[in-house]
Amino acid sequence: MKTLRSGATLPDSALPVLPLRSGVLFPGSVAPFHVGRPRSLALALALHPGDLVIVVSQRKGEIRDPGFSDLHPRGTLARVVEVERHNERTYRVVLEGLERFELEALTGIEPYWQGRGRLLEETRADAHEAQLLAEALHGELERVARESNGVLEGTPSIDRAPGLFADRVAARLFVETDAARELIATPDVVQRLERVIELLAQVKALADLKSKIDRDVREQFGKKQREVVLREQLSAIRRELGDDDEGGEVDRLKKKVEAAALPDEVAKVAARELRRLEAQGGQGPEANVIRTYLEWLADLPWNRRAEAPLDLTAIGQKLDQDHAGLEDVKKRILEHMAVHKLSGNPRGSILCFVGPPGVGKTSLGQSIADATGRPFVRIALGGARDEAEIRGHRRTYVGALPGRIVHAMRKAGVKNPVILLDEIDKLFAGWSGSPEAALLEVLDPEQNRSFTDHYLELPFDLSEVLFVCTANTLDTLSAPLRDRLEIVELSGYTETEKLGIARQHLIPKRMPEVGLDPRSVEITDLALRAIIADFTRESGVRQLDREITRLLRGVALEIARAVDQAPPRVEIAPAAVARYLGKARFSNDVAERTAAAGVATGLAWTPVGGDILFIETSRMPGKGRLEITGKLGDVMKESARAALTYLRSHSSELDLDVSGLEESDLHLHVPAGAVPKDGPSAGITIFTALASLLSGRTVRPDTAMTGEVTLRGRVLPVGGIKAKVLAAHRAGIRRVILPEKNRRDYEDVPAEARDALEAVFVSDMHEALGAALDPSEAGSLFDVPPLQGEAATPAA
Repeated sequence: MKTLRSGATLPDSALPVLPLRSGVLFPGSVAPFHVGRPRSLALALALHPGDLVIVVSQRKGEIRDPGFSDLHPRGTLARVVEVERHNERTYRVVLEGLERFELEALTGIEPYWQGRGRLLEETRADAHEAQLLAEALHGELERVARESNGVLEGTPSIDRAPGLFADRVAARLFVETDAARELIATPDVVQRLERVIELLAQVKALADLKSKIDRDVREQFGKKQREVVLREQLSAIRRELGDDDEGGEVDRLKKKVEAAALPDEVAKVAARELRRLEAQGGQGPEANVIRTYLEWLADLPWNRRAEAPLDLTAIGQKLDQDHAGLEDVKKRILEHMAVHKLSGNPRGSILCFVGPPGVGKTSLGQSIADATGRPFVRIALGGARDEAEIRGHRRTYVGALPGRIVHAMRKAGVKNPVILLDEIDKLFAGWSGSPEAALLEVLDPEQNRSFTDHYLELPFDLSEVLFVCTANTLDTLSAPLRDRLEIVELSGYTETEKLGIARQHLIPKRMPEVGLDPRSVEITDLALRAIIADFTRESGVRQLDREITRLLRGVALEIARAVDQAPPRVEIAPAAVARYLGKARFSNDVAERTAAAGVATGLAWTPVGGDILFIETSRMPGKGRLEITGKLGDVMKESARAALTYLRSHSSELDLDVSGLEESDLHLHVPAGAVPKDGPSAGITIFTALASLLSGRTVRPDTAMTGEVTLRGRVLPVGGIKAKVLAAHRAGIRRVILPEKNRRDYEDVPAEARDALEAVFVSDMHEALGAALDPSEAGSLFDVPPLQGEAATPAA
């Protein structure tokens, strides 16, 4: 038996336990609790005033029959003040909190919960710091009570027990359950007082905010009442003067709606909204919403079409006029238009141009629109992360408007325009939905006949729209969206095509912009080729355009300085390029970088086009480890391990000395270490670099390669062959080693690049090594003819 501070006696036997779904009971406070669970009702029937009971809170309030693990062990030892029946199913139990208590175990659950535990002794209760904090809390509490307009009713008097004072204040603050549990579980009086002071500050801030909101609402309500009265008076004056503008506004909308020749379903909705507008007298915020909605309904092209004659010859001429090269792409577009012409089906088509930046994807959409006589609207989707960007907002939102698709249709003015969805691969899913998912309906010919914007809430026919999408890569598109697109790949331009684009498009466009007379400036073909080779290394022509503009600005500066002389005729030769553009940015260092054994040149694909990369290997004394650097992904790391395994297992037939590998470390590195790299297509390059290192034979400096390799040495096909081969051609490579199963993909490479390259197709690593390693260095089984006539040339 133990006597409590209140005078009550704590028995040694188990005590009843009352679990609370929410809330707590603080020591020193009295609170009523309504109980309705079977065991809680049994406890209420057994309790009498003066009995002791352990009060703890549940971890999850939805648990109806909690066990010990479902309870917070620290709670309050309480004394029963009153028990009364509340209704047929619940009892009201009034309890007075006495002291903190820690429940150690449940000793029984029938007919009600019973448990045993110990009193939780307070710490630092008599500390001088606790007394000072209690006095500070008391002063702050009185100030808040004066300023909060009844938020805090009454102020507990400070007594000799700072801990009990903190509990009484916390009980009056009505803090959230989690914060209250934290206070109950804190026996340190100083920490408890500090936490109660923080909670009091939060209550004060909330009270101030509520007071400000109430004041603002009252002011706004009074302002709106005054506005309504003034509007009524203004309407009465206008009616007396016979100048009822609001009525004229309604009549104007009626005429506009009638002239729009809306479909029956849309006309019914418009008539209903017009009646609502008339009923409101054209006044108030709701009238503005209705007026805006009717304007949108009347402005949309529900039945208006553009006359679009499908003259395939004119379309072809327009494409040739606007774009040099891209013959395969133009052919695909003409085939698309031919099907549309012969079938007579007005249903729109969905093309997706995929390729690196600067190859003319966006301008192709404009050319299609110009050639077919349709209006052209571009929608930039890069960075869009909200479904409402596509479908719009519902009219319940303030300032709601339709999505970008309906905006584009209103701008086009006809129901069969060309709409370009630019950068479709750069959509993101945000907290408010995925715009890519919303595009599934827009880009599905079977569904977009009844596209429904959230703002309109009416079906709009998009089936006659010619959608053109652009993307740099398909990797970020979901499979359902890719399935709705007809993919047209644009891999890039050859040097000759870039020369033609510069001569026909870029130079004539930029000369007037810098104030030059085309007759006074001549850039030779050799100078343009020098710019292309030494200052750009891209698939498109965007950087070439910038360099030409920079060169022309330099020429303009020279001509402007010669103000006292007749404008000279300037001819820019290759030697003069450096004077305007500075040092060359790129150089052909493939031969230099592959001069040592253990280095091989690979071909890679990136979203901005093809590129070359170097695989470097080195051998040093060590413990047989393989070190891999260059920010490589897991796939490339696995390719390196597979390559080493293959070379060690076939060392005898490949004439490799691997006896010392256990005492050596191998290091494989791919330069440009800040750029992440991954993918299986570097497998053949990694194999070749390691074989070159272990055999001591160098890789041919004019050779680059791509292909996936299995653990058995088979060379598997890879993607992006056209872009990779064009990158090799730009870099000055003369031979490429490709998988045999990519032979048909090589036919898509422009003839100019195929004429300049020797392609070697291989099926396994024996053939690849025979074609890659320098034949002038004999003494190995690699010294074999390169694939015995498998080298492919355009004539072959």
